Amino acid sequence: MQYKISPSLMCMDLMNIGEQLAFFNQHADLLHVDVMDGHYVKNITLSAFFIEQIRPHTTLPIDVHLMVETPTDFIEQMAKAGADYICPHAETINANAFRVINQIHQLGKKAGVALNPATPIEFISTYIHLLDKITVMTVDPGYAGQPFIPEMLNKIKQLAELKKQHNYKFLLEVDGSCNINTYAPLFNAGAEILIMGSSGLFKKELTLEQAWQKMTTDIQQAISTIR
Repeated sequence: MQYKISPSLMCMDLMNIGEQLAFFNQHADLLHVDVMDGHYVKNITLSAFFIEQIRPHTTLPIDVHLMVETPTDFIEQMAKAGADYICPHAETINANAFRVINQIHQLGKKAGVALNPATPIEFISTYIHLLDKITVMTVDPGYAGQPFIPEMLNKIKQLAELKKQHNYKFLLEVDGSCNINTYAPLFNAGAEILIMGSSGLFKKELTLEQAWQKMTTDIQQAISTIR
């Protein structure tokens, strides 16, 4: 089974950015950057300046998750800073989704959307064929370390079936509580990318190399149980 791992950089050790980026360059598939405005969610995290600073030090695609009220205020600056994927929340672009997706593509970037747990797939049905990535939130957005919402497994499965049925190009990604307890059901449902945060990768008691090895072993064991 093929899968991709995208470390969530809001959870990394910011005192050792260079060392950790060098490690991820050798092991990860993407880098996940959460941008929060303090309004759409009650938290403030990374920014275009952060992306601009790390861009010269990584060869990996940078995936920007826009947890902001007005994505159009951020899209161009994220693109200029070096983002490869730009993914606003579907709830924030419903009034102008086609224009937003076109803007991202015209900037030479890949367009995605994130779906909150309570947001149905039908919300994006008119433009799903234009998307390069869909992120299913398996926790409410804004903070790391929340419990997994099991009802999201059916949403992932439905999206995987739609992708296969219509030959859609989007990558199916999961954000929230990806860890030893959820790997098997997530992959069984059809997840293709796991965003790894505090519950699955970044452990204070382990070095990054140790945590990565444990994560990889746990994932392989989970995959071996899937039939």
